[in-house]
Amino acid sequence: MKPVLALVGRPNVGKSTLFNRLTKSRDALVADQPGLTRDRKYGEGKVGRRGYIVIDTGGLSGESEGIDQRMAQQSWLAVEEASAVLFLVDAKSGLTPADEEIAQRLRQCGKPVFLVVNKAEGMEPALAAAEFHALGLGEPLAIAAVHGQGVKQLVEEVLPPEPPLQSQEETEEAGIRIALVGRPNVGKSTLLNRILGEERVVVYDMPGTTRDAVFVPFEREGQKYLFIDTAGVRRRSRVKEVVEKFSIIKTLQAIDAAQVVIMVLDAREGIGEQDAHLLGYILDAGRAVVIAVNKWDHLSPEQREKVRRELDLKLPFLDFARIHFISALHGTGVGELFESVQRAYRSAMVQLPTPQLTRLLEDAVAAHPPPLVRGRRVKLRYAHQGGKNPPVIVIHGNQTSAVPEGYRRYLGNLFRKQLRLEGTPLRIEFKGGENPFAGRRNRLTRRQQEKRRRLMRFVKKRG
Repeated sequence: MKPVLALVGRPNVGKSTLFNRLTKSRDALVADQPGLTRDRKYGEGKVGRRGYIVIDTGGLSGESEGIDQRMAQQSWLAVEEASAVLFLVDAKSGLTPADEEIAQRLRQCGKPVFLVVNKAEGMEPALAAAEFHALGLGEPLAIAAVHGQGVKQLVEEVLPPEPPLQSQEETEEAGIRIALVGRPNVGKSTLLNRILGEERVVVYDMPGTTRDAVFVPFEREGQKYLFIDTAGVRRRSRVKEVVEKFSIIKTLQAIDAAQVVIMVLDAREGIGEQDAHLLGYILDAGRAVVIAVNKWDHLSPEQREKVRRELDLKLPFLDFARIHFISALHGTGVGELFESVQRAYRSAMVQLPTPQLTRLLEDAVAAHPPPLVRGRRVKLRYAHQGGKNPPVIVIHGNQTSAVPEGYRRYLGNLFRKQLRLEGTPLRIEFKGGENPFAGRRNRLTRRQQEKRRRLMRFVKKRG
């Protein structure tokens, strides 16, 4: 599972600046559920193959009343969710009594704590960190988040070692990894209980799982699955006692660990803001997705038609995903989810031969050539597969940086249709090749100039 980094410290020490630097974005998934205020922001980042989730907090001021108290509660909740804590202090302000109070509590939190001395631009790192050794939290790490100075070294220090790649055989042996996600009370627990209660062969908690998620293996009609629980399943004896819970961290980690995501929507509630956030995150993560519209029973024909129109209107970016209208309580349509999960998995893990991709590219260009760029035609030469889960198609050519987004979508739709990919995003990447003749004129000129210099030296020596 992805490690979770919580940023804590006094207000205005640069937590949000570091958050934006670590996530390379000013956007974050923000919970709008009761009890999860906007004082905590969530984002994700990546170094090499090592991904991580970052929590930004509102700040700890030491005040015990009003909004400061609420912000403090959110900060300590973030510490509880985190696998490591980045405690930010201000190099320019120096050590303060509030820093000492925060450090005292962090020493008791039981989590790895990294002391980060921010705003150290223009200062010797050792000098900037000197007085903060008194906090007793190990060697301080001096950075300047606003300029990115020292941030890469900080991440390398904080993140665990890069995990080994899992082979295709190991992946298939474990089964298809499925995450069931959605807002509270949409019926995730009911659906999970229905899935585990029908034709199950094995259901147990695997040893070695973290507190962030539970992995529940089960088998259906000879196909193995590994369910990544975000709804609270713990023991088989308590399957019927599952309490609906909602944790952003659990959900984001489950999405990243999954190969296929079942997104559960409430037919009676419609598509809310949090649904859109989660679906956007699933798409950004590149995960295959199946949409289950729950509580479909007892809706009138007019209500059902309204839900279908809303899906078409609000989810056009997920036109590749299959939509199922189900009743988790009564089991209606639940069995059909598995066929869509298998199709989505096969599409996400498909192996695409280079000759086939290049041939499809040539046909696409012949049918609809790319537009001219400054009077010159964009040339797309060949294509090959660049990754799985999601499938990535890399197209090589010249002037590829100028290919319009519309033409990228055209190629993506054509590849998806011709390759019969269903249930998974498809990413198109362009690579520009170097012009082998670039600089040739200059090289010839330099050679000619060198010959002229040698000739002039010879003539001068001859007198």
